[in-house]
Order: sequence, then C-alpha cells, then structure tokens
Amino acid sequence: MATLTRTRGSTFRRPGTRMLVLGDGRVVCELSGGCPQRDIVARALEVIADGEPRLVSYNAESALDVLIEMGCGGELEVLIEPLLTTHDTDFIDTLSRNLDERQNIYLATLFAIGHAVTTPRRLIWNAHGVLHDSLQDPALVTAIIARTPPITMRRATVLSLPSALGEADALVEAISPPHALFVIGSSAAARALLPLARALGWRTTLVDSDPARLQANDLPAGLDTICATPTSLPAALSLDAHSSVVVMTHNLEHDIAYLKALKSAPAAYIGALGSRERVARMRNDMALDGLHLHAPAGLDIGSETPEEIALAIAAEIMAVINRRSGSSLRNNNGTIHG
Repeated sequence: MATLTRTRGSTFRRPGTRMLVLGDGRVVCELSGGCPQRDIVARALEVIADGEPRLVSYNAESALDVLIEMGCGGELEVLIEPLLTTHDTDFIDTLSRNLDERQNIYLATLFAIGHAVTTPRRLIWNAHGVLHDSLQDPALVTAIIARTPPITMRRATVLSLPSALGEADALVEAISPPHALFVIGSSAAARALLPLARALGWRTTLVDSDPARLQANDLPAGLDTICATPTSLPAALSLDAHSSVVVMTHNLEHDIAYLKALKSAPAAYIGALGSRERVARMRNDMALDGLHLHAPAGLDIGSETPEEIALAIAAEIMAVINRRSGSSLRNNNGTIHG
C-alpha cells in the first residue's frame, strides 16, 4: 500500500490518498500520473519482494528526473508498506465497521521515528474513545489525540511528536462516511443521475411512492430502493450531514410534499428540479419556509438532456459538500485541492 504523507506545491493528489499495488503490478486508485506513478509501482513491487517499508521522496534532492517529468511543479513523499499478513490490515476492519455505521473517525498512521521509516502502526479513535491502537505508547496516543485538529479539518496533516523511541512522525486524517445520495422520483433525469452518483462513490438510493417504478428494467443493477410517500419519508430515510436529497418527481404537488417532509432533515444538500416558474411556486409555498433549498438544482452549464442535467446536479452537490463555489478553476487563485 502506497500512501501520500506529505506534498508541497502542485501535485495530482493530496496527503492521505492511498494506492494498492498488487503483486502483478496492477493498482487500485492511482496516486499520480505518468512517471511518478510507474516509479511508485516499481518501488512497491520491491517492497513486496523484500517485506520492508520505504519512505520515498520526489523532490529537488531526490528522484529529480522523475520530478521534472511530472510537469506539475510539486513535490511529494510516499510511504510504501508491505501487507504480508492478516494483522497488517486489522485496522481496516475497524475503519469499515465505523464507516458502515456512518461515524466520523480519526486515523493516525505512525510511519517514522527519528526521521527513519518504521513499520507503520495505527491509532483509530472518535468522539467516544479509542477504537484501535497498535502504537503501544500511551503517552504518544494522548499527544496525537490532543494535537489533532477538529473533525472539520479538510486536509490530512503530519504531526511530529516526542515518543519513547525518539521524534515520531504520524499522518493524521479525519475520515467521514461515504456521501449518501437519495433521489426522489423516477424521471429521466433521476435515472441519469443514479449511475453518475455511483461512479462518484456515493451510496445512492432511489425513492418513489410507486413500487412498480422501483422495479424498472433500466435501473442500475444492485441499486438500493425505498418505497415511501411524503408522509412516511422521515422514517424511511436515514439522513445525516454526509447525505443529500434531490427531489425530481415532475409533479409539483408531490415535490412540495416531499420537500415539506425534509424541512428538519440534517442533510448537507437538498435540491429540487424545475423551471424558474415552478421553483418560484415552491418558494412561495408557506409550508417550505425555512428550508434551505437548491432550486433549480444544478450548476449553470447549459444543461438540456437528462444526462446533462444529472451532471449539473452532481457538480453542484460536490461543490456544496466540498465547500467550493463551483466557478471555473481558471478564476481560482487558491489551491485546487483546498
């Protein structure tokens, strides 16, 4: 497993991004493009062969030829560790269980002591306490938890802390559950949004009041579905701060009824499809007072077809959950991955 621990300047991915390298050279989730990617894979295969972790830097002092070919002006540090026994992945079970329960958690990966790479050890905790600890250093555990930024932090960070064996470097990350999207209605645009959302890694559920529409042949295989009327909606949906809802039944009265049921929902994004006139009627409905509604849903990219509308809606949701404006990158003077 290859993990970006530190980056500087413009790079393809941010710290905390991981890539799994298989013994035959295949990868899951690329870390970068071009030559760095090939070089990291080559080094990972060496790590698989010798069983020893490595900390590889791509900067002006190291791997300069590869760095030049990156063409992005950035520098990066990559932890490459072998996963040779079942115990090497014990921490993944804890991560998976808590993410399935939609809990916010922290992960700290100890990867260097005294500036020398060490066999990675991990600490996992949340607001209720420690969930997994292979650090074997209570003082270091206390220090890491005390120094970790709040769960709202957007970037992984490396903490350098004193330990019984010397200065310890630990990559600390706040990990949130996968985004969950609930699409209410079986319109053409709704059906186009489903596979796009799943391709983005969102847990996607189609909601409709008609069970027959939830059995349509053109729905993605394995799609989660919920049959719910506006009255039964609050009890049927498990919404949290990492979820979104898009109402697109193409029936104004049904849309308003569903939106009314969502007024107190803790969702990050609630949107509704419709023309300006249709949306104005929604906003003038007293039953929806106080609802923070994205309507018409989607970014202004000139969408007309169901697929284009789905793209615009997915882009707006992504902008909202990433706290970005949705404007053109060429007009952004800040960091792309901020």
